[in-house]
Amino acid sequence: MNILLISPKFPDTFWSFKHALKFILKRASLPPLGLLTVAAMLPREWNTRLIDTNVEKLRDKDIAWADYVFIGAMIVQQEEARQIISRCKEAGVKVVAGGPLFTIEHEQFPEIDHLVLNEAELTLPLFLADLAAGQPKRLYSSTEYHDITQTPVPLWEAANFRHYATMSIQYSRGCPFNCDFCNVTALLGHRVRIKTTAQVLSELDSLYRHGWRENIFFVDDNFIGNKHVLKTDLLPALIEWRKDKKCITFNTEASINLADDEELMNLMFMAGFHEVFIGIETPDEAGLAECSKKQNSNRDLVADVKRIQRAGLQVQGGFIVGFDSDKASIFQRQIDFIQKSGIVTAMVGILQAPPGTKLYERLKKEGRLLGRSTGDNVDGTTNIVPSMNLDKLKEGYHKILQQIYSPKNFYLRLKTFLREYKPPAHTARISPREFYAFLRSIVQLGILGRERFQYWKFLFWVQFCRPKLFNLGVTLAIYGHHFRKVCKEHVQKIRKKHTHTHARSTP
Repeated sequence: MNILLISPKFPDTFWSFKHALKFILKRASLPPLGLLTVAAMLPREWNTRLIDTNVEKLRDKDIAWADYVFIGAMIVQQEEARQIISRCKEAGVKVVAGGPLFTIEHEQFPEIDHLVLNEAELTLPLFLADLAAGQPKRLYSSTEYHDITQTPVPLWEAANFRHYATMSIQYSRGCPFNCDFCNVTALLGHRVRIKTTAQVLSELDSLYRHGWRENIFFVDDNFIGNKHVLKTDLLPALIEWRKDKKCITFNTEASINLADDEELMNLMFMAGFHEVFIGIETPDEAGLAECSKKQNSNRDLVADVKRIQRAGLQVQGGFIVGFDSDKASIFQRQIDFIQKSGIVTAMVGILQAPPGTKLYERLKKEGRLLGRSTGDNVDGTTNIVPSMNLDKLKEGYHKILQQIYSPKNFYLRLKTFLREYKPPAHTARISPREFYAFLRSIVQLGILGRERFQYWKFLFWVQFCRPKLFNLGVTLAIYGHHFRKVCKEHVQKIRKKHTHTHARSTP
């Protein structure tokens, strides 16, 4: 049996880092972890191949080779997924689909032959058994949650490592919180399920054996969901594992209450964690209460962020505008918060309501839904009727992006961060790839870029004031280039759409 696993292409977004990846000669940030895990669950005697369309083209002969095509996708990949499904159907190849996109919106894909939904460890074996018996059903789903201590090591050999900037592993599933705009709990539940430390080390060893020597992303939606096990088991084991592997670093996602636990932050830093994404959402207490973001309420969020930065963890932040409680002042408040906090990678989006969330159900009852969400929470679109005038909301949103990613404000924020950040004691030598990125940044940002004055001013500052962070400073300056490019593309698309709509409505 020939099985072709296909990962649809992601659109260009803030999260794609498309323009930054060019500086290090990489094609994508991460491999498709879900499909690699599914590949490890298939019968060993089958022939399996992975085509990640983010790093290589899907050819007609690839589809013709397959007896079945397996597609895994998130909502943001839906447009590309439809095109791939159409190509497979035209070629007469049966399609098996799974992942968040199809689990949440499977009724939107009547052309798919077999839907293997929810957690594949539960539903894929059922499909495989029926397929072996010659009687596969169209839909497999489950309301149960899998014991992830039984999840296999991903089939890393199916991925071409040289195309990716980062590898990824999963330690836990589920989140204890209840943010009403988030579909994580709808998909994975509230109870935090964790792998054993032995499993995690086995996956890390497998990556290392396959030659990986760079950053690894723990993809957990909330890595610190079980603090006790982290502090007493996993993190001490990671510290020991990294003793002869200082080239390996980690990043992950967590909630803001990480700032309350100095011991946990220190252990994460010692284990090699250098970055953590946190959903800040809004500095407005009414907005936090509205979306049930209780873990962020009644806190000095700027102080929390700086405490985490001083512990050696760079904070990447998610922000949202468009809550019913938002006033006209929210846009400047968001700008001020982001600048003051020193969050360099600040992902700001307009509120969307994904299917399966409490927000979606509430707005559906109120008749305030405008179709489906795009799945890209920073593309400047929304699928809800906001309380604020929509044009004013989008205008304010664009103001935030143009302000926080203007060269002047971006480099000021970068300096604010580097003043707080605690660098690791072990500073790796600059790699050939990093040196190439630096040279390219000189040309792209320091000679050709509109920000060249701010770029050189920043480089001299970081060299003399924070020399141990020079490499990081260059990396983040390159991130800024990517953010400005994407911001410009978003604004141009929306203006073009607005002009087109206006022209059609003019007699």
